[in-house]
Amino acid sequence: MGDLHVHAGGGAENGSIGGWELLLRNIAPNALHDSSARYDAPKCDEDTRVEVTGEIMDWIQDRSAPQRILCMTGAAGAGKSALQQTIAECCAQADILGAAFFFSSTDSTRNTISPVVGTIAYQLGLKHPPLQRAIVTALERDPLIFSRSLQSQMQRLIVVPIKELRKEEKLDVDTFPHAILIDGLDECKVESVDNALAAKGEDQQAELLSAIAHCILDNDLPFRVFIASRPEWAIHTALEPGGHLHQAAYRIQLSDKYDASVDMYRYLQRRFEDIGLRIRNPRWFTEDSIHRLVKAASGQFIYVATVYKYISERRASPEERLNIILTWTPSNDLRTRPFEGLDRLYTNILLTAKKAYEGVDTHHGRDFLLLLRAHHINITGLHPYGAFTKPSSADRFSALLHLEPRAEETLISDLRSLFAFETDKDGKTKLRLYHQSFSDFLDAESRAKALFVSEYRVVTHLAECCMQHIIQSPIAVDCLEWEQLPLSPLSKLTLKEAVNDLPFFLNCATASIIDKLLDFTQSGGWQKINDLLPMLLRLYGWPFQQFDRWISHLDQFTSKLIAREPEAAATINECIGEWESDKQRVYAKGYQDRLDLGY
Repeated sequence: MGDLHVHAGGGAENGSIGGWELLLRNIAPNALHDSSARYDAPKCDEDTRVEVTGEIMDWIQDRSAPQRILCMTGAAGAGKSALQQTIAECCAQADILGAAFFFSSTDSTRNTISPVVGTIAYQLGLKHPPLQRAIVTALERDPLIFSRSLQSQMQRLIVVPIKELRKEEKLDVDTFPHAILIDGLDECKVESVDNALAAKGEDQQAELLSAIAHCILDNDLPFRVFIASRPEWAIHTALEPGGHLHQAAYRIQLSDKYDASVDMYRYLQRRFEDIGLRIRNPRWFTEDSIHRLVKAASGQFIYVATVYKYISERRASPEERLNIILTWTPSNDLRTRPFEGLDRLYTNILLTAKKAYEGVDTHHGRDFLLLLRAHHINITGLHPYGAFTKPSSADRFSALLHLEPRAEETLISDLRSLFAFETDKDGKTKLRLYHQSFSDFLDAESRAKALFVSEYRVVTHLAECCMQHIIQSPIAVDCLEWEQLPLSPLSKLTLKEAVNDLPFFLNCATASIIDKLLDFTQSGGWQKINDLLPMLLRLYGWPFQQFDRWISHLDQFTSKLIAREPEAAATINECIGEWESDKQRVYAKGYQDRLDLGY
């Protein structure tokens, strides 16, 4: 199981493989409640969130309850995922867990609806061998099932097999593991097919809810489905009056019904006591300090979790870090915005990290917030434009930013409470955000305030970096092949990305890019691209659609540039004209060269 990290859609070639293997190709192992990818997932302490976990478990265990779907909603940081993980472990221990699926917006294997049905069917099949055989039979009967709608998949892989087994009296609904858990529905994002937008994330969320309603609820299957999500459009619309789940669903609103203050106090007290044992000073904190932190949390469990991560850094002084946080905590009784305490915490952590980073002499002149925001956008994507759909590894992105090797580690050295490094199956190191709420903070100028860095500013900086890489590329007169460039493998990859991404970044940059562009043009930058393109085409090859899009971004940019800098625009247009007229010849030659080289 640990080796399965990707899911693939069904295709014509799948007819030649077994049904179980086909299923394994269409699941998301990282979405399982006990997946190694989710090692040490947050969950509730033993004596916290007792009331809400009790209510949820009572509902799940009551097989006769009229409402067979439970929707738990709450704001970011309210502790939904920790509760869902706790419920999953309780259900597994009680042998009533049928299946679980944990969405994550930052994990491409589990941020769309594509692998949901396959992953659920896989888990149900493991629990019941006759059901497993029925699922395999359904897959072998229709190897293209995963190309069909979610509702069709659910109907054929779950509903029909269970109905047939019940009819044949081969499945006892009173003993069958009946809990199906889905966490983070709001983290189901947009999915692209053939570079075209297939559906908005909220439409996918609505499709999943509809499939559950029509397949699980309408067919009177023996399941209890527990869904946790932020109250975003899809689930909010389904639950409100007139929505298809309004009467069908049992609903829990964390923010409205449950006061987690006592639980947060216990959470911090226990962990602060552990820190006291480590530093041999049990009096390093006071009860009042915990009360102030709980008050500042504004009901968001993520606040106290982030506080603990920040304070518990082993190479830092917990007393000093606690004092830093408390100085940013509101001490009056004025009513605050829901995330004010969290925003104050993030602001303080960022300012401290900024001061430490920019205080290093070798970092003189660097903009910490700009570099951090660039890495953040590399993780989450460039929202208005849909760029960075496949984030670069952390080291490659640092190289694109003209930073030294392992610069990303130095950049986040004081942000370990917010970021983590993880290594994917290919051995590439990537940055990961602990909390979606921090990403929301960085995206919103109204929350980040003076620390806000716009995406336009990041794109402008990336355009400057790309031009610098191209200008500095060592192209000799007799250098005709990419392999001949006197660059390291990482530098070659970075140069390739610079050429590939520059038109897009220029097209989206602010007007401040003009001076750098003029320098780039006068330094022969466009001629260098002209020299690099044949090498790239011979080695990698670019599909016509991608090359046309590359030209289109450049053409759009020059149409905006011509009024201000007609000479520079004319130079670029001349290159565009040559590239477009030579496109067929270049592609034909590049294709033949690739054949000759054995690619």
